[in-house]
Amino acid sequence: MMKRKEHRQQTCPRPQPRPNSRPQPPVRRPRVRALLLALLAVIATVHGAGTLQPASSQYQPIRITDHAVNVVINNGFAITTVTQTFANPNPVPFEAIYRCPLPKSATLSEMRIQMGENVINGEVLARDKAEQVYEEEKQAGNDAGLASTEGYREMQFKVAPVQPGLPVVVKFVYYQQITLDTSIGRYLYPLENGGTDDPAAISFWARNEQVEGTFSFDLDLKSAWPVADVRLTGFESVATTERLDEGHWHLRLDRTNAKLNRDLVFYYRLVDNLPGRVELLTHRESPNKPGTFMLVVTPGLDLKPLAASGSDYVFVLDTSGSMAGKLAVLAEGVAQTLGKLNPQDRFRIVQFNNSASAVTYGSWQSATPGAVQDAIARVKGLQPTGSTNLYSGIRMALGELDDDRATSIILVTDGVANTGEIRPQAFADILHQVDVRVFGFLLGNSSNWPLMDTICRASGGFYAPVSNSDDIIGQILLAKSKIRFECLHDATLEVRGTRVRDTTDAAFGKVYRGQQLVFFGRYDKPGQATVVLKAKLTGEDKEYSATFDFPEVNPENPELERLWALDCIEAMERERDLGLLSASEVKDAIRSLGTEYQLVTDETSMVVLSDDRFAARNIERRNRDRLVKEHAAQQQRSAAPAPNRQVDTKAPAFHMPAPSIGGGGALDPLTVVGLLAMAGAAFQGFRRKEE
Repeated sequence: MMKRKEHRQQTCPRPQPRPNSRPQPPVRRPRVRALLLALLAVIATVHGAGTLQPASSQYQPIRITDHAVNVVINNGFAITTVTQTFANPNPVPFEAIYRCPLPKSATLSEMRIQMGENVINGEVLARDKAEQVYEEEKQAGNDAGLASTEGYREMQFKVAPVQPGLPVVVKFVYYQQITLDTSIGRYLYPLENGGTDDPAAISFWARNEQVEGTFSFDLDLKSAWPVADVRLTGFESVATTERLDEGHWHLRLDRTNAKLNRDLVFYYRLVDNLPGRVELLTHRESPNKPGTFMLVVTPGLDLKPLAASGSDYVFVLDTSGSMAGKLAVLAEGVAQTLGKLNPQDRFRIVQFNNSASAVTYGSWQSATPGAVQDAIARVKGLQPTGSTNLYSGIRMALGELDDDRATSIILVTDGVANTGEIRPQAFADILHQVDVRVFGFLLGNSSNWPLMDTICRASGGFYAPVSNSDDIIGQILLAKSKIRFECLHDATLEVRGTRVRDTTDAAFGKVYRGQQLVFFGRYDKPGQATVVLKAKLTGEDKEYSATFDFPEVNPENPELERLWALDCIEAMERERDLGLLSASEVKDAIRSLGTEYQLVTDETSMVVLSDDRFAARNIERRNRDRLVKEHAAQQQRSAAPAPNRQVDTKAPAFHMPAPSIGGGGALDPLTVVGLLAMAGAAFQGFRRKEE
């Protein structure tokens, strides 16, 4: 780990207060009307995951004969196991290349390849070393594989050689956090590439996304809290669900001749009126080793609804070429939203591709019927073209602000900034200078979520990733429950008592209704500790706390070590992007964490070899040793119900139920109209996709 100035609570690298930073502006919030448009822009016809082969090659791409996905959601994180069977239709041995979107904050933990009777397994090395070993083994004719990532966008798997007529079975496993939003859990298995591929890459590669045999998706959900309902969006009529007990559900989907071009989005909803709570997961293998913990704080607070009044909205719309297939639905969403604004509201519309330009005439437009109809006509005439100059769109949106009115920016984009200013620090700098909130909707996979995260953090807003297969109505309800209620400000988490170290980002800033806070760290000694949430609510200082014990030994959750390390890496990458840490320092630290905790990152890759080849190359088997412990823990958890990890049952930190969608009262007429409009648009888009 990198050395930093000592604090009472030593942390993983994270952004520190900027010198001479301006005071925090007063709180301003948008209403739900301004968000209705964004979630409509989700239906697109795009390529998906699959095998790749140069388009000019005389050979056929590797075939996918079967594709099986097994997901276990338990203990605050998901384990996804993907097993694929490949076949080589060519008369000569061939290298298989498989690509798929990279889930946000996922850590690849395992890759296993079976070629006939031979089984080979993966170890993480520095990226250049792993690539060198793979190429040398491939050239020598030995069985080999390689797993790597392309930044935040894609996972790539290489396997060589795939012999004609010999099936090759590839299994890979990744872990990721699952947090609740207003008592709703969401799991995404990404398959669509998001429509953001470089045109040159599209023309170079021929992609095979067809599964010739069986595609199966099997999900096991275990929750310590009762689950009211589950759904796999778009597949309700063909997926089978079984409720095994109040917190245990099983879902299964089987398809034949499927294509890997449609995401699977699974939702589950807890029952209403569950307590606000503090939950603790730990792992400590032995008394002479450090422990790792994950704290999950679900505030239960009396957050009041915000009074309705006239507000200003700037719609910032991405009309670059990568938005082809999404823009028509986006335009319809803007039309629906503008038609629901109140006369006292004002709006502007900005589009951006190579550069930014105003869609509406002049400055602010009052939401009169005539102005709204003119704006709708203009938006529906927009055409996708050119590159993505996101900075120019944000900069134009910040012009002509009125200090006497609350202003919100509704940004809808796939986030792939590739023209003009692209440094995250530059976006943060201009947003620190004004009093606006950016509420972003990030469309499709392969989208630049680190940049959107920077933009929304800098403004005190939030963003939502939206899959092309998402539950549109559900996303609207989640957004509605946040922006219509007051939130916590200047929120921070701190652990007192037993000394903790290497904690991840504890400065959360604003905490919106229904948002969970996740906090990782390490401890060296068992003992009593207290977690404290400090924040401001309606201008008053608030403090909420819970006391618990760190155990001396707890081998139940060894995966926490990888999740903690990945959270540290993402914090360092944010600091690097903001210019707070040097790129070389971050590169070295990521490589060190990646190899120690066996994570595939920008600086590391997983090479897959036989046991004897690892021994011949004197490569340490760190991942094999980790997997032995992780598999044992997973087997033990599979036979038991999900344990309740709440640590504040005797002295609750919060005295209100955690917010839930079902507990917010009746929907206002505006939202009902919006839901119906979106449901119709979603259904039409779904029908188009199925056709």
